[in-house]
Amino acid sequence: MSHIVYKVETELEADGRWIAEIVDVPGVLAYGATEKEAVASAQALALRILADRIEQQKEPTDTVTVSIEAA
Repeated sequence: MSHIVYKVETELEADGRWIAEIVDVPGVLAYGATEKEAVASAQALALRILADRIEQQKEPTDTVTVSIEAA
């Protein structure tokens, strides 16, 4: 079994919105009115992308545990 941990990086933008990004999963970048909202959106997007990669057999097919943590 593999265990992969992805870190969510957040930053407050000049316009007051929060941005959350998971650098290790290309394409995972999400905005939110709050930091919590941005992180939740990034986590959901990361899971969708990872699920698509597994279905397309671009990720390992053995059992994988994924954790997504706020940095």
